Amino acid sequence: MTKAFQFKTGFQLGVATAAAQIEGGKVDSNWFHFSEIPGAILDGSHVQRANQHWELYEEDIALLDELGIRHYRMSLDWARIEPEEGVFDETVLEQYRTEIQKMCDLGINVFLTFHHFSHPQWFEEKGAFLHYENVDAFLRYVEKSLHYIADLVSDYCTVNEPNVYAVNTYLFGEWMRYKKSLRKTLQMMDVFIALHILTYELIHKFRKERGYTNTRVSFAHHVRHFTPATAWPHDRWGARLLSYLFQEGLFRAAATGEFSFPFKNLANVEKGQYIDIIALNYYSRGATRCFQDTTLGDVPKNDLGWEIYPEGLIEEARRCYALLALPIVVSENGCCDNEDLFRPRYIYDHLRLITESELPFEAYYHWCFLDNFEWAVGELARFGLVHCDYKTQKRTLKKSAYFYAQMIRDHGVTASSYDTYVEPCRYHRDEVNILRDYVND
Repeated sequence: MTKAFQFKTGFQLGVATAAAQIEGGKVDSNWFHFSEIPGAILDGSHVQRANQHWELYEEDIALLDELGIRHYRMSLDWARIEPEEGVFDETVLEQYRTEIQKMCDLGINVFLTFHHFSHPQWFEEKGAFLHYENVDAFLRYVEKSLHYIADLVSDYCTVNEPNVYAVNTYLFGEWMRYKKSLRKTLQMMDVFIALHILTYELIHKFRKERGYTNTRVSFAHHVRHFTPATAWPHDRWGARLLSYLFQEGLFRAAATGEFSFPFKNLANVEKGQYIDIIALNYYSRGATRCFQDTTLGDVPKNDLGWEIYPEGLIEEARRCYALLALPIVVSENGCCDNEDLFRPRYIYDHLRLITESELPFEAYYHWCFLDNFEWAVGELARFGLVHCDYKTQKRTLKKSAYFYAQMIRDHGVTASSYDTYVEPCRYHRDEVNILRDYVND
């Protein structure tokens, strides 16, 4: 059987980044302050370094162009734009406009995210997304930003992975070092749902008033495929409950305004449609033991020990599509592969299933364009197509980058590119975990 395949007509490949993870600089954000706490970042690195993209954005845009990438998901850093409450830095907004304009001039379409885990420290000190009354500050920032970029961008993401941010902050207590609380986790999810819907309406209203009719807005919904670790009933029930609480209930509320326990309609919105595309971030499958999310044993894994399970993307996309029959965009998909040993196969396996699926996938954004600051893990985990030497900030294209560029040129995978890039790749099946190994060393 041939390993080659062609993408469907109109299907596009892109790459994704997040402002705080690549820009660097002394920015008064929640992540800057968290990085200052001894031991908060696993490898001792600091968000201040990252990739220095704020200064090197022209070099990075040139790399996008060299690889033939014409679809780029990026975010704005609210902490740069509004460093003090009510005080906006116009020079920052002008630079974001310049960066986006340069990409537009090259034919690169921008998919813009307004919140990707990072926000001003003054907002954090107000309780951030734990309190519904703080949503107005976010809407003010979005509207101010739109004055600078609304004519350049038609596709928007209101917020990235609200479930992940809430869970890592309050359920696991790993981000920002808050006391663990299921109640606060759900409370933050409720605020994020309201924030998304109100931001969706704001963006549409703003662009419609200026005569733009091609606006599309969504939120980047993180989906994880939950499967029972055994056939025991408590594992099956646990998988269903975790899937509902983590992703399904939130997605239904944010996408349609239809709320069910325990999610609350804080903004009193009516039932309707509050996304124009289904934007999914997908990485892995979890094995549920009662109510604990674990990993199966003898399965392919990435360098963080996450299972590689491409089928989960299709299965979760089908669930979302059953709720709203809309175009589907994979807004993030990628793997931690520090030596770039199996990334081409990971990409290939997901794209092949996407191509074979009956679902209307229209774009795939690989996470990440270049190695970056991976939140509480720091610089230890590498997800990029482009290698970054953090000390020198030198960028180097990886084998997987050349494969990605070849797929863009061929609009699919040829037998030759499969043999060159995919065939030599092999997944880990042992207990590889760079985080555990780093701590033990």
